[in-house]
Amino acid sequence: MDGPTEEKTHTYLWTPQLFDPVFRKKRYMEDFFGSLPEGFVAEALALTTPRDASRLSSVNSFFRSAAEWNTVWGSFVPSECLAEGVDGRRHSMKEVYLRLCDHPIIIENGNKRLWLDKCTGKKCYMLAAKQFSIALVDSPSCWKWTSIADSRFKEVAELISVCSLEMSGTVNTSILSPTTTYVAHLVFMTTATTYGFDYQPVEVYIGDNSKTRMVYLDPQAQNRRGLRPRRRIGIFGGRAFGNYNVVPSPSPSPSADNCPKHREDGWFEVEIGEYFNKGGDEEELEISVMEVKGGNWKRGLIIQGIEIRPKKCV
Repeated sequence: MDGPTEEKTHTYLWTPQLFDPVFRKKRYMEDFFGSLPEGFVAEALALTTPRDASRLSSVNSFFRSAAEWNTVWGSFVPSECLAEGVDGRRHSMKEVYLRLCDHPIIIENGNKRLWLDKCTGKKCYMLAAKQFSIALVDSPSCWKWTSIADSRFKEVAELISVCSLEMSGTVNTSILSPTTTYVAHLVFMTTATTYGFDYQPVEVYIGDNSKTRMVYLDPQAQNRRGLRPRRRIGIFGGRAFGNYNVVPSPSPSPSADNCPKHREDGWFEVEIGEYFNKGGDEEELEISVMEVKGGNWKRGLIIQGIEIRPKKCV
């Protein structure tokens, strides 16, 4: 049996509170909902969202009991995630749901992570750098694959030295939750040797290049002013040999919308763009990160991957 179905009756003693309109309204609500089959309310809660079900559970004890039914939380767990959310022990569907929110599933040979957004129940993904095409990644003088303890994946891509940064890939929309606005983020880290991103914005987009936006990969971009080292040319163009040029403010101006944000896990992320997945039609969604116009040398960037998650609910 999925949950209790016995009828509930309430007996109230006469008290002065009976003349209080707030108390009388509360008693009426308890009597009304108490007369409904609890399974009926659970079915109704299953048509809401995890956030709404949690909020309604605080209304009264009747809603709180109905909100614990497996019917409710089972509706929030995608069928393809169900087996992965159980670790061999017996769990309620609410426990399975929360486990899938807090413990991502590792899929596709360890190069993709899947979890659920706790607020909406929508699917979230993080794709390793290994799943993307990176220009010159097989050239040891340009890139190398390395392991970092703080990474969610076995290997990350470390930039040694390139003049043009080109990274692209696709995501099949069938793996995304329908009727959901997703936001893609590049997840990366800078090092003590990071160079070439100070004043040069990067072109990024998700979907198609008509949605291209300019972002900065320099975490200090908003603090930069009108001084820039002269362009590094070859191996003899280090900062130690050059003076600083006075330059106009970069375009677009660095702001909170196009600059990296520090994540709780210690990495940085910068927004690539948004995509609304209406569902039904299966297509390959293109994602691109590119800087080929500046002509300056770049180094020291560590790319973990790209994270795709639902736009934050408010």
